Amino acid sequence: MPKFVELWVYLSATPLFGLTATLVVYVLAQAAYARLGHAPWANPVLWTVVCIASGLLLTDVPYPSYFAGAQFIHFLLGPAVVALAWPLWQRREELRRRWWRLLLAALAGGIAASGSALLLAWALGLPAEVALSLVPKSVTAPVAMGIAEKIGGIPALAAVFAVITGLVGALAGKYLFDALRIPVNPSGWAARGFALGTASHGIGAARALQVNADAGAYAGLALGLQVVLASLLIPLAFRWF
Repeated sequence: MPKFVELWVYLSATPLFGLTATLVVYVLAQAAYARLGHAPWANPVLWTVVCIASGLLLTDVPYPSYFAGAQFIHFLLGPAVVALAWPLWQRREELRRRWWRLLLAALAGGIAASGSALLLAWALGLPAEVALSLVPKSVTAPVAMGIAEKIGGIPALAAVFAVITGLVGALAGKYLFDALRIPVNPSGWAARGFALGTASHGIGAARALQVNADAGAYAGLALGLQVVLASLLIPLAFRWF
C-alpha cells in the first residue's frame, strides 16, 4: 500500500497526468454515450467533468497539477471551434439567402440570454459581481471571461456559468424542442441547431453536430455570431447604462 501511494503521488505530479486522465475518462464516457444511443443525459462532457472533479477531490490532487497536462487539450479548443466553419462553408449559398434573418435571430437570442440572466440575478438578490458574471453565460467560456472582466464581473465565475449553461442546453435541448414540437426536417434541424448554439455555445454545438449535420452547421454559426455580437454589444450596453 505505501508503494502504491508513492507511485500515485509520483504520477499525479507528472505533466502528462492531466492529459492522460482526461483522455481515458472521455474515451470511456464517449463509448458509454454511443452504447446508450446518444441519450442527452449521458453527455460525455458532463460525465468527464464529474469523474475528473470527483477523482481530484478524492485523491487530493491540486488542480494546477492536473491542468499542467490538461492544458494541451485546452489549447485544442481554438482549432476545434474554427473547424465548425467547414459545415458552414458547405452551406454558404443558403446562408447568403438567410443572413439578415439569422442575424436578427442571433441578436434576439443574445438579448434574451443576457437579459434573463440579469433578471434572475436581480430576483434572487445576488451580489452585483455575481450578476455581472452571469450576463455572458451563453457565450463560449474564454470570451465570457473577457466580457465579464470588462463589465465588472468575475472572469473565473463567468467561465463556470458558461460551462454549466452549455451542459444544461446539451442535456435539455432535445426534450425542450420536442415539447415545442419543432419538426425533425431540414428547416427544423436548422432551427434546433441555431437555438442550441445561441443558448449553449460550444457544448451545445458539439451536441447538435453529433445529432445532425444541418443542426451542427447552424449551431456553429450561432456560436460565432454570439461571440461577435456579445463582445461588441454587452460592454457598450453597460457603458451606456
